[in-house]
Amino acid sequence: MANAPVQRMSQLMAKTLRDDPADAEVLSHKLLVRAGYVRRTAAGIWSWLPLGKKVLANVERIVREEMDAIGAQEVSLPALLPREPYEATGRWDEYGQELFRLKDRKGGDYLLGPTHEEIFTLLVKDQCTSYKDLPVILYQIQTKFRDEARPRAGILRGREFLMKDSYSFDLEDEGLATSYALHRQAYQRVFERLGLDYRICAATAGAMGGSRSEEFLAPAEAGEDTFADCPNCDFAANTEAITYELKPVDGSAVPALEEIPTPDTPTIETLAASLGVPASATLKNLLVKVDGEIVAVGVPGDREVDMGKVEAHFAPAAVEMVTEADFAERTDLVRGYVGPQGLGEKVTYIADPRVAPGTSWITGANKEHTHAKNVVAGRDFEVDAYVDVVVVQDGDPCPACGTGLRLDRAIEIGHIFQLGRKYTDALKLDVLGQNGKPVRVTMGSYGIGVSRAVAALAEQTADEHGLVWPAEVAPADVHVVAAGKALQTELALDVAGKLAAAGVRVLVDDRAGVSPGVKFTDAELIGVPQILVAGRRSAEGVLELKDRRTGEREELTVEDAIARLTA
Repeated sequence: MANAPVQRMSQLMAKTLRDDPADAEVLSHKLLVRAGYVRRTAAGIWSWLPLGKKVLANVERIVREEMDAIGAQEVSLPALLPREPYEATGRWDEYGQELFRLKDRKGGDYLLGPTHEEIFTLLVKDQCTSYKDLPVILYQIQTKFRDEARPRAGILRGREFLMKDSYSFDLEDEGLATSYALHRQAYQRVFERLGLDYRICAATAGAMGGSRSEEFLAPAEAGEDTFADCPNCDFAANTEAITYELKPVDGSAVPALEEIPTPDTPTIETLAASLGVPASATLKNLLVKVDGEIVAVGVPGDREVDMGKVEAHFAPAAVEMVTEADFAERTDLVRGYVGPQGLGEKVTYIADPRVAPGTSWITGANKEHTHAKNVVAGRDFEVDAYVDVVVVQDGDPCPACGTGLRLDRAIEIGHIFQLGRKYTDALKLDVLGQNGKPVRVTMGSYGIGVSRAVAALAEQTADEHGLVWPAEVAPADVHVVAAGKALQTELALDVAGKLAAAGVRVLVDDRAGVSPGVKFTDAELIGVPQILVAGRRSAEGVLELKDRRTGEREELTVEDAIARLTA
């Protein structure tokens, strides 16, 4: 085993902090700053200090090893990219304000890459001309840029972040399925080696497009994704991807629509209380504007509209809420009393599948202080499109088996897509087939958030004392602490040198003028898996070895400690 250099804290660019940063909201943000792993440069922009860079590099190494193992080839593409390819695929506009756009001195339009589907497609178009050149998988580990409106949570939601993005190119859909499966398995190996608890969940494709999409989510309170899993079967999905089958009912026995006076009941709560009915018997109609045109969204009154699902349905069109000014211009729309019947062709009406044909509702009558009952979908109003638009709740039936779902928060650490031919069609990527005719290539896209994985690990593994890194990603294998004066420091440095000579990665706290208590606190904060203390029994050649995760301690001779740590 090659010698490993000893990292001496007396020389290390890393100052630990006793207090949490004032702007820190989540655990990983607090601890990564306090332990000297990262420092804020600007909103959503972070500098990685030596300890943090080592952890980041270890994650990169694991990702790289598993990508290489499936035959992927690493390349490095520019982060500064021309406008034209993104305009050809429509993403120059679809990305909206999240895209960093800039001009060069000649007035040419460029962007900072948020992801590289277009550029990889053009690279393969340039390099691969025959069916003999495929299949191929290419990847890179590179900084990406997205102008987040509200960067937060430290490195979890930044405006630049490190990502592994890979792309598969195949002749046929069967080949794409194989490449997708290879990545899926590789990602499982990556996250298992990293020591992450994760779930594989069905997901929406969003602006990426494609026929199949799955997310790898790490459960954590700090997560911005909500996912559902079933305690009875293997169903798991991001709540934005959960869909339910439309089940019409027989509404033939429902009496005719009847308008009823309901003074001062502009909300579902006031309406339900006034009539003595559950909110689930009412129909809520939310008005939005889609590229300036008004659309009504119908859901049961006891459910909330998931605006993310609405936006995904209409993407890339812009979706915004209606305003007082919009109501003033449209006298046919009565605020608080909107119903789907009588809206006419001027308003598109979409509804959740729970508003199925034959279901009966109490809803607005499109008149002040008036509602209507016995309003039947398919009889009294038509739905232009059924879309799953409600916020999924704990206990909602599993789409696969009907058991009540459990909801949890999670951090997205990976995402895989079967893109198909969206990008190869837009950029006309063909190769010559076996029969001498052009074949349009099919494509997959696969991402791992390398820097996000560091934050996810911090969130999942930290305890009340600080970070607790899994061995394979920790910045060192052993943290040697000289808990005293010259004798302890001399022994600590001697042991550190012997461990390093045996290939063990060592961080040694040899700082002068720092109390043992501060050193012990810093060792727990920094989170190296093993802490070796040269303390009160140093003169006897006895050290204390502490397991950072379990807290177990034992006293060992120098020889036994070195043998244990180099085994």
